[in-house]
Amino acid sequence: MRFDIVTLFPELFAPLLTSGITRRAFESGQVNVKLFNPRDFAEGNYRRVDDRPFGGGPGMVMMAEPLTQCLKHIQAQRADTAPVVLFSPAGKPLNHAMVTRWAESSGAVLICGRYEGLDQRFIDEHVTEQISLGDFVLSGGEIAAMALLDAVARLQPGVLNTADSHQQDSFNPTLDGLLDCPHYTRPESWAGRAVPEVLLSGHHAQIERWRREQRLAITARLRPELIAQARKDGRLSPIDEAFLLRL
Repeated sequence: MRFDIVTLFPELFAPLLTSGITRRAFESGQVNVKLFNPRDFAEGNYRRVDDRPFGGGPGMVMMAEPLTQCLKHIQAQRADTAPVVLFSPAGKPLNHAMVTRWAESSGAVLICGRYEGLDQRFIDEHVTEQISLGDFVLSGGEIAAMALLDAVARLQPGVLNTADSHQQDSFNPTLDGLLDCPHYTRPESWAGRAVPEVLLSGHHAQIERWRREQRLAITARLRPELIAQARKDGRLSPIDEAFLLRL
């Protein structure tokens, strides 16, 4: 898959592409990332990419023409008609299902806005999807783009040390969309806190039941809407429901 990133700050992506376990996906080309600066497609000696908003108001707005020329350059290089994604507060919140969809796709063109945003005419003409990282505002779309790339990269075959480890992540359908359970490692006792005895028992069925109950309890306490969705989807067993009733 190929992700083309339109950003005024391509240097921000270097640590993501060269660090951590997900770098395997980028270095191998499983997730091919190309960076493009719209300033390279702007006119004039100053390569201007922004201007004051019509109607007044604070801040600057990214101009449609440099973005359009940058996008045309990218589209001429691609063999497919890639979706054009803008990271915006108006977008749909990024979640596990969306990440899975992108991880199975051929990629996209990711637009990272800056300042007060983009000229709406560019959005109306070219953007096919908008994504939000959450109900807050960042100084630019780069962090949101990196979040999507990292989430997509770790789902690629061979990237994680254990092939199916991502299936035990929070929100994964394998866990019925619940939060993950607590995890412990050595030593068995730390700062007066002991590892739960069931995890030391070697009894795999009991361990798995403990982990299931922990996922249910944590999700019910912290994200009850996920319990409601799992119940709606028919993912909770009678044993699960009996446990939740006892909480």
